[in-house]
Amino acid sequence: MAFRQNYGQQRAERNRAKQAKKDEKLRQRQERSEQRKAASTPAPTDAAAAPSAEGGAAPVGGEAKPE
Repeated sequence: MAFRQNYGQQRAERNRAKQAKKDEKLRQRQERSEQRKAASTPAPTDAAAAPSAEGGAAPVGGEAKPE
């Protein structure tokens, strides 16, 4: 043999490769999950997002505007 076997190094390399594969698989599953969630959630429309000008919601600051 040209090189002495190094079981610890070989095992560590296999474990690193295995963990990298698991991480990649998990990342892909999370991306697919986010895509499904985004596709199933309806996008808000302009009419629903903005309050009407006539009698809309109170100002965000919690104080009423003096007239």
